[in-house]
Amino acid sequence: MSALTSLARAAARSAGRAQRITTVAHVHVGDRPLVFIPLAMAGEANAPLAALVGEDPSAPRLLVVGEPRNRDERFAFAAELALIVLAYLDRFRGATEEVSAGRGEMRRRFADAPQLLVPNPAGISFVRLLGRSTRFRRPDGEFPVHPAVPELGRWLSFLAEHAEQPGSCLLLAVTDALSLHWASGQSEIEDLNLAALMGWIDPPPGLDGPAAAAAAEDPLTWPPAGPATDPGFDNEVLAALLEARARAAGETARRRAHAELERVVAGQLEPTWELMWRAVGLLRSLPAGRHVQRRWDADKDAFTEYDDYLRNGGVPQPRRDAAVAAARRLTRLERAQAVYAAQRAFDDPLVMAEYRMSGESFAGAVVAAEPGRVDSSGPRRRLRPRITVQTADPALIEPGTVLSDGSRAGQGARVVSVVAAAGEPSRVVLELAGGMGRSLVASPGSVPMVGEWVCYSTLTDDYQPPAEFPPAAETPWTHGGPPVLLVPADEDAVEEWS
Repeated sequence: MSALTSLARAAARSAGRAQRITTVAHVHVGDRPLVFIPLAMAGEANAPLAALVGEDPSAPRLLVVGEPRNRDERFAFAAELALIVLAYLDRFRGATEEVSAGRGEMRRRFADAPQLLVPNPAGISFVRLLGRSTRFRRPDGEFPVHPAVPELGRWLSFLAEHAEQPGSCLLLAVTDALSLHWASGQSEIEDLNLAALMGWIDPPPGLDGPAAAAAAEDPLTWPPAGPATDPGFDNEVLAALLEARARAAGETARRRAHAELERVVAGQLEPTWELMWRAVGLLRSLPAGRHVQRRWDADKDAFTEYDDYLRNGGVPQPRRDAAVAAARRLTRLERAQAVYAAQRAFDDPLVMAEYRMSGESFAGAVVAAEPGRVDSSGPRRRLRPRITVQTADPALIEPGTVLSDGSRAGQGARVVSVVAAAGEPSRVVLELAGGMGRSLVASPGSVPMVGEWVCYSTLTDDYQPPAEFPPAAETPWTHGGPPVLLVPADEDAVEEWS
């Protein structure tokens, strides 16, 4: 937790209401998200009990597993869910757009992408496990499943894996999205309860945040937001309903018992359904940050690429990445985290304030500028303007460090000197390179003018060449040797907990 977020939590506790910790939205909320609220049976690994799913706030679909410990009923649930999710995905395969592929070439991608919203990070874990337990299943042979089930598993696995990409919004936990923009007066663990967090952010009339959060702890009024059920509900209600359904004799009695199970389970899920759409409305009310659309474009690319992969006969994701694939993935995620941090800071002065406090960034006014300065020390003359920035921030950056200004893409600012006197603002001299055109005269607006307010940081979202790894076929024996070509087999679908 950052210093400013800690301060905001203290202010929220004092004011009795959550405090905004951003000025803009840092997540994309689509026009047609699919809300998915899973419920799993306690004590059984990934044994789905029910789910409420849909893209229309007024028309959710309820799916209920009459006996979560029964394999056939679990996969019947997966088949029902698959028909809903795959039909939703199919709606995004129509419209396409042409985008640059570099070097004057164009490529096609889908004009929009699906978005799956779950209440909390545990919902993402449920999606991951459900994908893992279904993507290797087969519609033929021993224990056949509906043909849509393995396709659902591959898509859920893709969404869960992509959710690890910093800034991705294809699969989004709503509590994470809310906590990114508001600081409540409770702990981070308590923020995982959607009802309690919404109580701090948008309390009902007549209640403040603490009172609304306390009321949210009553499982009778606000059942847990999934996937875990309340132990009291399991012991006092659910066990009796499952037993009654199992003992029901005759078709009429079984239907009556199942209808009662559906009614009770729906009561567990409907409060969270309402909270989810209220949260969507809150997130949509925030103005989007400048880089949000760029990250959503990357999500559209990922959706398009994986759809093409499956259409071309792509196999299910392996249980474990091979050594080279794992190293590449780790490097990609680390780079994505650095870019995401930079983009959020460049978009939002409240986020940037954290880096200004730590000395990684500074902001101030330009008090001197040499926009036409030319460096003639090398074999050819180069445009190298210098500016002097006066700042009250702690300027802890060493001379020679290259900084960037988020509003001037492609331009680096090398620290020439830092002059700081006790009790006086610091003066930082910067030499600029790049982003000013190709001539020895800077293009208009590319060099800050005297009096302009600027902010420079060690953060950067500029392109970085990917790290080099050996081909997979040359994986050394110390890392397992070359990976074996994945050929899905029946035993791949076997899990101790599925």
